[in-house]
Order: sequence, then structure tokens, then C-alpha cells
Amino acid sequence: MAEATAAAKSKTVSTLELFGVFLQIGATSFGGGVVAYLRNALVKNKHWLDDTEFLELNSLSNTLPGLNATNMAILAGDRLRGTLGAVLAMIGMCLPALILMTAAGIAYGMNGNRPIVTAALHGVAAAATGLIAATWFQIGKKTVKGFWDAFFILAAVLGINHFKLSVPVVLLSVGALAIFAYRPVKKTDRPHEDSHAWIRFLQ
Repeated sequence: MAEATAAAKSKTVSTLELFGVFLQIGATSFGGGVVAYLRNALVKNKHWLDDTEFLELNSLSNTLPGLNATNMAILAGDRLRGTLGAVLAMIGMCLPALILMTAAGIAYGMNGNRPIVTAALHGVAAAATGLIAATWFQIGKKTVKGFWDAFFILAAVLGINHFKLSVPVVLLSVGALAIFAYRPVKKTDRPHEDSHAWIRFLQ
């Protein structure tokens, strides 16, 4: 079934269209808010991925070294058009940033001490934060289900922000607990026990 779905997508998504979409995202997205642009383009507008697929790819991209946006472009491109799609998506995502950031770096070096430049950068940072928050709220409404989902999210947030643990340590620790909690279990003779996630977790 999964192979049939991937084959259907590869027939409907052209390489030129794929490159154009990621080129547009790379040219118009701001900072960490690129996740919102990726979701709007790939899930909401083009319907190339659904929220579950997008969340899976984004989770994987967050566990890999490098920029999240670049990782997402490579994973999504590969999902849609294989190796060629991954290469084109990566180029499309990175090319505008290469050109614009080179120009911005030169301009900032010449005018970075001006108050209006600092104010503009603060405004972009605030907008990026809002875009990220809005995106994760939209995804969370559809994908976070039950106590343990919320527990693992809270554990990851507290581990990184409150206890100042490194991201790899948190990912490995929380990930191991999540795998254990959601492991397949055999049906018991008492169906009501299988209906509670906390009982599954303690089995």
C-alpha cells in the first residue's frame, strides 16, 4: 500500500514543479518559521503530504545533523521523486538563501550598527516565533492523542529548556521511553486492560 502511494505521488509531482515549490519556499521563508512555509506548501496547498507524513519527516529531520529546513527538503524530495527529487529540493531550498544571505551579509557589514536594522531583525525573529507556534498548534491538534503523547512532549520540552540537557540526550531518552510505551503488546483475556495506555506502559 505504501509503495503504491509513493508511486502515485511520483507520477503526479513533476520535477520542475517540485524544484519551483522549494525555490519559492527558500526565497520567501524567514528563519525558524520555514517549518510553517513547508507545511503550507506541501500539506495545505499541494497536498503532496498529509500531516502525519509531514510530522514524521520533520521529526526525522530534527534528529539529523544540519539545518532542519535543508533536511526536510531532502527527505520530502526523496519521498516525492526519489534521489533526483531530493537533490532538486535541496538546491531549490538553499539557492535563494545563498544569494540573499551573501547580499545581506555585505549590507549588514556596512549598516549593521543602525537602529532601524536592529529593529527589523527583532521583528523578523518575533514573526518567525509566531509562525512556528502556529504551525505546531495546527499539527498538534491532529496528531497529539492521549496522555502519553502529551507526556513525552512535555518531557522533551522540560529536558531541553528547564534541565538544560543536550538535544541528543533528550531525543534518545524520551524516544526510548516512547518506543517502550507504544510497543506492540499481545491481547489479553481482559479487553478493558488494553484500552488504557498507562496499563500498556506498565506491562
